[in-house]
Amino acid sequence: APVLISILLGASFSRYQVEESVEHLLAPTHSLAKIERNLVDSLFPVNRSKHRLYSDLQTPGRYGRVIITSFRKANMLDQHHTDLILKLHSAVTRIQVQRPGFNYTFAHICILNNDKTCIVDDIVHVLEELKAARSSNRTNFAITYPITHLKDGREVYNGHQLGGVTVHSKDRVKSAEAIQLTYYLQAINSLNDMVAEKWESIFCDTVELFQKSNRKVKMYPFTSSSLKEDFQKTSRVSERYLITSLVLVVTLAILCCSMQDCVRSKPWLGLLGLLTVTLATLTAAGIINLTGGKYNSTFLGIPFVMLGHGLYGTFEMLSSWRKTREDQHVKERTAAVFADSMLSFSLTTAMYLVTFGIGASPFTNIEAARIFCCNSCIAIFFNYLYVLSFYGSSLVFTGYIENNYQHSIFCRKVPKPEVLQEKPAWYRFLLTAKFSEDTDDSEETNTYESHLLVWFLKRYYCDWITNTYVKPFVVLFYLVYISFALMGYLQVSEGSDLSNIVATATRTIEYTTAQQKYFSNYSPVIGFYIYESIEYWNTSVQEDVLEYTKGFVRISWFESYLNYLKKLNISTGLPKKNFTDMLRNSFLKTPQFAHFSEDIIFSKKYNNEVDVVASRMFLVAKTMETKREELYDLLETLRKLSLTSKVKFIVFNPSFVYMDRYASSVGAPLQNSCISALFLLFFSAFLVADSLINVWLTLTVASVEFGVIGFMTLWKVELDCISVLCLIYGINYTIDNCAPLLSTFVLGKEFTRTKWVKNALEVHGVAILQSYLCYIVGLIPLAAVPSNLTRTLFRCLFLIALVTFFHCFAILPVILTFLPPSKKKRKEKKNPENREEIECVEMVDMDSTRVVDQITTV
Repeated sequence: APVLISILLGASFSRYQVEESVEHLLAPTHSLAKIERNLVDSLFPVNRSKHRLYSDLQTPGRYGRVIITSFRKANMLDQHHTDLILKLHSAVTRIQVQRPGFNYTFAHICILNNDKTCIVDDIVHVLEELKAARSSNRTNFAITYPITHLKDGREVYNGHQLGGVTVHSKDRVKSAEAIQLTYYLQAINSLNDMVAEKWESIFCDTVELFQKSNRKVKMYPFTSSSLKEDFQKTSRVSERYLITSLVLVVTLAILCCSMQDCVRSKPWLGLLGLLTVTLATLTAAGIINLTGGKYNSTFLGIPFVMLGHGLYGTFEMLSSWRKTREDQHVKERTAAVFADSMLSFSLTTAMYLVTFGIGASPFTNIEAARIFCCNSCIAIFFNYLYVLSFYGSSLVFTGYIENNYQHSIFCRKVPKPEVLQEKPAWYRFLLTAKFSEDTDDSEETNTYESHLLVWFLKRYYCDWITNTYVKPFVVLFYLVYISFALMGYLQVSEGSDLSNIVATATRTIEYTTAQQKYFSNYSPVIGFYIYESIEYWNTSVQEDVLEYTKGFVRISWFESYLNYLKKLNISTGLPKKNFTDMLRNSFLKTPQFAHFSEDIIFSKKYNNEVDVVASRMFLVAKTMETKREELYDLLETLRKLSLTSKVKFIVFNPSFVYMDRYASSVGAPLQNSCISALFLLFFSAFLVADSLINVWLTLTVASVEFGVIGFMTLWKVELDCISVLCLIYGINYTIDNCAPLLSTFVLGKEFTRTKWVKNALEVHGVAILQSYLCYIVGLIPLAAVPSNLTRTLFRCLFLIALVTFFHCFAILPVILTFLPPSKKKRKEKKNPENREEIECVEMVDMDSTRVVDQITTV
């Protein structure tokens, strides 16, 4: 049934859809920045902001962007490089997109000026004026930074067009190591958007072709589609690494289930355990696809969540099988397996469903995290069902093979030792098996102890880890672990940088690196929007507005207008009517200030009186290398100021959509999952046999999560969407591995703590060790994937597995030997008058090798 269901549902995944919007996935769903964006778009739509597109104050739709720099840090404003950049500009404007019946050029899809010409970056006009000045041998032409003036008198901001700038006195530019050009495209309908998308692709090809013919310069193209393409590229570059991972896990799983005894070896169960996980993953993928879900690259983590959950469950069942008596019927042995392992597996599965279920709830503000948690819940649920049904049935089949003394691989009857003596050595090696009559009655050794891992744990490791001289070193090592974890925990930072979720060696990474290197002197341009009618003519209001924007580089109609009045020796404190008349009929009619008309919204009242109902100005802050952190602090400062100021204003930049409430949004799923796990452990304490199990489990999870957060910070992993999802999984992975170990120890009676620690390790240690080895081998290929997303995934999952293993095999075995619960040995007084005489009689079928029944009489 699981196979048929998986095939039917998984077949639909051949036509899966890919999520196109990165903002939908990674920006906080509910944020003030999105409300502010809607307000900004309603007041100042893109078609009203033609001369302000350079600042990206609003999402401009389709665009192509390129940073030009030199390998030798040459001056990009010298004659050679200026001509080269203008030549590139000419090549870009000649790009053609071929469609049936028409060839589109840049002129057909660009954003048009009022005079029906294409709007290009102001830096292009600056370079053209610089070239003209050189041609006419004019030496008085100067470029200032970060604000310069064009020939028509316009004041323009070039802080994001000139990079690596060296200035003379009075902000005159001496040299610039990089120049950035941007080309904005219209996307007003589906056809226009399709042509613009194709133009972006040809734009990148054109820039790269131009790069090959001019090898002394380096160019970094970027388009509005680059982030989306590079985010999904992770899935494509991961394919062969995931296949390698699957092959390695299958190989090791088969080896872990194998032993020299050809009857008791279970190599097929190793393969079938992986097949169980694969079928569950395929079923979940089919359900997600049929319910309208869309694929994105964060789903790469789901197979590893399934692997951790499914592997331990299957290995624990196999470990329980080894503890059953061989003289029992297969049904009885299977019943014992389910009774021994399924209770803990069911409880840990419930914990998975609760923690990921909370993450899938509307409380989660990051859509990518919510979708991941929802899909993980579906996959875990089917994984549990398939382990019960598919893997359980497989265990029964191999059980019959074992009881019939058939070869575990070839399924043929294994001959008895006396028959094997006549065969060749290689034949005897392949058919080595231990028959029940070969074991003496006095010999208590389990036939499964020939398994390498069982033998290693029982004979060596359990005695070594509980040795009195080893314990102090383990405690010391744990203190070192806590110290380094604390050091990392105090340095945790939120990662809202979108380059952390794309493939490496892509346009996004190269462009972002170049932009950070050359254009990090100033923050992105921040829009300062006054959305109410204020008394602009009032001197005190003028002072308030200038005070709020103090410390910024301002590109403002307001400040220019006040300076304009001062040059005319007119008081800035004019009456309202004179102020607005002067603004409309004199200031905005001047060619050098005409572009400021895009920044003011006028409204006529019933008495023909004109009022300024809304306006905007542009602010740029001086920043250091940690630009993103400073920008976030700047956003919070301006937000608080907008709530207390006399003037009603908002601040906005498209990057605020990703940054606003990101810290609280990205941490919320982890926080909610931890709280839900804590509540579940607390309430289940009244249901389990001993509440100390839950106490120890809570402390262990806290220790593991604390260590993983600390060490992942030291390993340069930020707290972003991917790492938070891994930490949620870490809660469950820890409970999965530690719960059976702690349960066996806490419930044990009548022996010393050390004895029960050894017993717990012998019973559950092999399953933990097998699942850990397979999991780590599966993770290793992930480290080689050229992607920042998979790098974060690998580092977090590797740390979770390593730290949990460290706790299971070192910390808990040592600490439990001298901390509660106590294990007082109960000594019963022997009464000499109440002795028992026991006689054991075995009834053996002489024609078979099996013990048929056993009668005990007292």
